[in-house]
Amino acid sequence: MTTLLIAEHDQGGLKEATARTLTAATAIGSDVVVLIAGDGCGAAAEAAAKLSGVSRVLQVDNPALAHQLPEPMADLVLSLAGSYDALVAPATTFGKNLMPRVAALLDVAQVSDVTAVVDPNTFERPIYAGNAIETVRCDEPKRIVTMRPSAYKPAPAGDAAPIDTADVPADMAGRSAFISAEIPDLDRPDLGSARIVISGGRAFNSADAFRQYLEPIADKLGAAIGASRAAVDAGYAPNDLQVGQTGKVVAPDLYIACGISGAIQHLAGMKESRIIVAINKDPEAPIFQIADYGLVGDVFEILPELGQALGPPDGN
Repeated sequence: MTTLLIAEHDQGGLKEATARTLTAATAIGSDVVVLIAGDGCGAAAEAAAKLSGVSRVLQVDNPALAHQLPEPMADLVLSLAGSYDALVAPATTFGKNLMPRVAALLDVAQVSDVTAVVDPNTFERPIYAGNAIETVRCDEPKRIVTMRPSAYKPAPAGDAAPIDTADVPADMAGRSAFISAEIPDLDRPDLGSARIVISGGRAFNSADAFRQYLEPIADKLGAAIGASRAAVDAGYAPNDLQVGQTGKVVAPDLYIACGISGAIQHLAGMKESRIIVAINKDPEAPIFQIADYGLVGDVFEILPELGQALGPPDGN
């Protein structure tokens, strides 16, 4: 079975979600072609070619693809789809924006947020906020699948695969236009791929307190910062830090939940973490039901004590 993996990248390199999705794609079929579409994306194509499991890289350079807008990207994927049995992308904002459009244009049903590949036609995906796992058999002529990156390990390095080029279709749609992007320059790891995540909830009462108490711990642990939906809705943290069913799904080695009660919406985004530590002053908080370690107490008292115990950020 031939599979086309639509890569998420920033022109100069691959997003880790692509390497994780590649691991899943190789379970569908051994012949995996990675599509690198953009403008000046040669470095990303070279990075993809060095991943184990890639049989070929297809590089498409065109100014219309510079920002990977969904309309031209969907038209490009549609023009290439005939050669492949499965079209795969990470279940990130990028994949969720693109793949439903591709599925609609091909008039096939999509299988979303897959966490396990049983066989090339059968997949597992979470439903009911992760409280149940659904097994789906797909008999469509084209399998359109998005993979949850946090469910897979990144593909390792391998022998360099060949890089081919392709042209864009003449009638690519241009119904939307890129205006601007504001990307914060953070020294901390990306939330979606961090090994350690420390998240805050409504208990922090203000954006200033959220930063004051969480940032020092994150710096000392080399952790990413997350937030509950309640904290985001209250304005304590930006939307891109939200962890949960309507935010990002993470599965770090260590997840520290501070002042988070543990609503189902939040648990759906982090309960697959390897070790979960919960700090909450309510001993009946639902978060303690899934936590490996729980500490009942006030975050405003416990976090400064934790910071002192951890020492300076450099570990000295």
